[in-house]
Amino acid sequence: MTPPTSQPTNQPPTLRARTPEDLLAAVPVVLGFEPQDSVVMLTFGGVETFHARVDLPPPPEVDEAVALLLEPALLHSVARVVFVVYADDGAAARLVRRRLRRAFGQARIDVVEMLRAHHGRWFAPGRPGAPPEGVPYDVGDHRFRAQAVVEGIVVHRSRDELEELLQSRPDAEAEVSRAVRRALPSPPGEIGDLVDLRLEAGRFSTPELARVLLGLQEQEGRDAALAAMSRDAATGHVRLWTDAVQRAPASLVAAPAAVLALAAWLAGHGALAWCAVDRSRAAGPELTLADLVADLLTRAVSPSAWSRVAS
Repeated sequence: MTPPTSQPTNQPPTLRARTPEDLLAAVPVVLGFEPQDSVVMLTFGGVETFHARVDLPPPPEVDEAVALLLEPALLHSVARVVFVVYADDGAAARLVRRRLRRAFGQARIDVVEMLRAHHGRWFAPGRPGAPPEGVPYDVGDHRFRAQAVVEGIVVHRSRDELEELLQSRPDAEAEVSRAVRRALPSPPGEIGDLVDLRLEAGRFSTPELARVLLGLQEQEGRDAALAAMSRDAATGHVRLWTDAVQRAPASLVAAPAAVLALAAWLAGHGALAWCAVDRSRAAGPELTLADLVADLLTRAVSPSAWSRVAS
């Protein structure tokens, strides 16, 4: 079971959804990508407002998926939820809808809406006036998408496209690899200074990145990178560490990917944070930092908790 993309956003856009089309336009904006074969949950009235997404589970894993969604909803005392299931009307989609209604009803959480979306049509069995053949929709020109563009929110075509942002760029990787062979690790103090120096540009020079990558292999180096972060500057850290991940040699990419995961969580980009956690875990020995971010995302911990997490 793929862990849920589950996290409150740092400074979320204000999206007032009144119709199914509004909900379907809002989901890609808050996720950062167009979901496919997914179960998406939007929450209301809790301690923290957050969204969550899991892959559409096969029937034997439906209860596990429902539990992954219910746990953060209970943790944050959510009062109401909306679900959108992106799938055809197969056994998995029907089963997950039934189990979600039952589990959330038993937990006294009101399921306000349960939509299914597939091939440009939405379906809402039991909704007054909703035709069984579904309703065509196109949210490409919806006002929420226009608002996202104005606010600088990028909506990717799929999660796969988001993952591609973190793949290596061979020419840049080769250049940094050559520099690594001549470099010495940056001590923690220098890592913090270089982060501050290059944050606005969003890019270390090649010799700087080589030293930083070597320095990040030690816990003290990763701690220095985190100490330089703040919520106000989180977007800049996402840009800086995304570039570092794209240019890092395969043997050194796990640490900057874990740092990027924390920066993405802090910036409110839960899906990107999960992609960075996955990139870090796939690249080498599992790091405590990647595990920390995974836990923050799974429990939908707000970026406002950063001061407590950092201490």
